[in-house]
Amino acid sequence: MYKFNIRGSIKKELLAELINEFMEPSEYSFSCDEDAFEIESEDINEAKKIVFNLLAKAGLKPPSWGILTGVRPVKLYGELSERCKNANEAVAMLIERYCLDGDKARDIKNIYEYQTSFTGKPPENSFGLYIGIPFCPTRCLYCSFTSNQVTTDEIAKYFEALKKEISSTGAMTKEARQFPESIYIGGGTPTTLTSEQLAELISLIHDSFDMSMLTEFTVEAGRPDTITEKKLKVLKSGGTDRISINPQSTNGKTLRIIGRGHTPDDIKRAFYDAGKVGFSSINADVIAGLPGEGTSDLVNSVNEMIALGADNITVHSLAVKRASRLIDIDNAYHYKRGRAVTEMLAASKELLCSRGYRPYYLYRLKHMAGAGENTGYCRDDKICLYNVRIMDEHQSVIALGSGGISKRYYPAENRLERVANVTDYKQYIDRIDEMTERKATGLFDREVTQC
Repeated sequence: MYKFNIRGSIKKELLAELINEFMEPSEYSFSCDEDAFEIESEDINEAKKIVFNLLAKAGLKPPSWGILTGVRPVKLYGELSERCKNANEAVAMLIERYCLDGDKARDIKNIYEYQTSFTGKPPENSFGLYIGIPFCPTRCLYCSFTSNQVTTDEIAKYFEALKKEISSTGAMTKEARQFPESIYIGGGTPTTLTSEQLAELISLIHDSFDMSMLTEFTVEAGRPDTITEKKLKVLKSGGTDRISINPQSTNGKTLRIIGRGHTPDDIKRAFYDAGKVGFSSINADVIAGLPGEGTSDLVNSVNEMIALGADNITVHSLAVKRASRLIDIDNAYHYKRGRAVTEMLAASKELLCSRGYRPYYLYRLKHMAGAGENTGYCRDDKICLYNVRIMDEHQSVIALGSGGISKRYYPAENRLERVANVTDYKQYIDRIDEMTERKATGLFDREVTQC
């Protein structure tokens, strides 16, 4: 049992994030015992570095991400590169200051340079528009997102509330002479909506927002069992140029274990239909570390996505959150699968790069198996602009629907102010007027008169 004695004001929860990348929570404690490792610092990064060096010297394998526990390492590199004389100096700072593995630091550098060569700075008065549809046919074993299995009547009620927020917010953006640079309809699974509802949604977006400067329109179709050729035609005719078809695995046994509710044949059919309709870019998500899968299974899934013509392939490290069913089955699952996931990520990277794909965005989450990361790969320069912007955080985001978190960006101060919607979709329906008022005051500085 490893013991740590914190002498200072550093919160133990912040250090625990790092320690958890070395060992399971059951293998250490915070204690004032004489034999405990003493951590004395008022600076969190210095304290993390002390812990990192202590555990590395104790013979534990250090995480490749060093002391970094944040979501956006590429953004950090961008900030460092602006202050440094050259790229090599910024890489050296990641290695020396944050204890990153050299390969990881150079990967971040390459992703940042690839991003910036295509995206540039966001246009003035632009924003990213996110619209959330928080419903799925079934809930996956690992899922921690707000996705609900509900009746068509409940979906209809939510849809009516969402339309109200779209109309109201769109009018405010037009009055402020703001416009969406990119649109992302996510979830949940947006294609749980009927083709008629999708057509109405797309039409309302066009009516409500200034679409003259729009460069990208993504709909996360997600579940292949919700995708039909009719729905795809509706999306394409409405200006959607990018969709996501997310099988997570092409292994039929795995799909049954995790509760996906679709088959490998459904995946093939969805890709075939999407290709026939003619989308300019198709993304596919796969997950490293699913129950029962090893490196060969992930490689097979990635190979299948390549063969089906995916332009983007995002490889996720399985993140096991408190709200998932998987953690109820095994609360140490992501620790046990750490080494396997690390191997999976390395194998998928080698395969994708050998087939002409390049990593273009990356982010991390808590409780990832192997202290890994999520990496988006693309070919033919099919970068997802929305993904890059949301990670860079140099552009406002307007998020509509339950659980949406809008972010107002102040360029002069390089800061964000968050305006959140309620997470529960039923509360969202009941409190829709409040949600629009939050947007008015928090995003557009409007005074709302209470009757």
